[in-house]
Amino acid sequence: MMGALEGKVAIITGAGRGLGREHALLFASEGAKVVVNDLGGAVDGSGDDRSAAQQVVDEIRHKGGEAIANADDVADWEGGQHLVNAAVEAFGDLHVLVNNAGILRDRVLVNMTEEEWDAVIHVHLKGHFVPTRWAAAYWREQSKAGNKVNAAVVNTSSTSGLLGNPGQSNYGTAKAGLAAFTVIAAQELARYGVRVNAIAPAARTRMTESTPGLSDIVRAPSDPGVFDTWDPANVSPLVAYLASESCPLTGKVFFVQGGKVQFFQPWTLAAEINKDDRWTVAELAAEVPGIVGGGSPPGALPS
Repeated sequence: MMGALEGKVAIITGAGRGLGREHALLFASEGAKVVVNDLGGAVDGSGDDRSAAQQVVDEIRHKGGEAIANADDVADWEGGQHLVNAAVEAFGDLHVLVNNAGILRDRVLVNMTEEEWDAVIHVHLKGHFVPTRWAAAYWREQSKAGNKVNAAVVNTSSTSGLLGNPGQSNYGTAKAGLAAFTVIAAQELARYGVRVNAIAPAARTRMTESTPGLSDIVRAPSDPGVFDTWDPANVSPLVAYLASESCPLTGKVFFVQGGKVQFFQPWTLAAEINKDDRWTVAELAAEVPGIVGGGSPPGALPS
């Protein structure tokens, strides 16, 4: 049987370990030619172990697949261009970009440093923007040349941003921004035959294992007969589907964990108050709590 991604060329960033590694292995098993991008850094972005990407490439080739390793910095302008060029030079085309690379610098807001904020925003937001920008430029030129383009971008958001998580204001802000980036990029790139979607995965990775309170929760079950809902390999089939030509969706964000896939409804306008004149502060104090479920004390969630 033909794989769901037979003959496609895919770039997967942060693919040396964790979710990215599982994406790369599944994509290759589904027939894709894979560019395995990874700087080989630690969870906080430090370090530089280029062997991580090559090990995934070796594993893919051992199973009969095609892959190359790439160590460009995806948040670097020239690095992103070189990454896209590397895929086209090695395999003749580009059909899929999976933006997965990221780091953590967790700290509560009052203790967070400027560098901790800047580093996380840089790697996640710019690290999604730069490869997408260069891939989009390539697809636009293909479209203008009269070539039929059926391409896909899959971004990686997080519940830390979409739902919030204390201690991750930098990471959560970046991940919420990536959901917005997904929606806007989908609107802009549709004219070129490019779909853009995102996932918010829940899985056992170096990041979740290092997040306070999560290490015990994400631990693999001791009984091998029990389904491991935190196995990162559970996430990759959805990514492969979103990358496939059979997927008609664009501008969507999905939560995925274990066997669960759930659609994230975007920000939407709900209950309102209205009058044919300017509100006073006193009037708003009396009326606004009613449109959010009766109001809540500061710092509390609506009931």
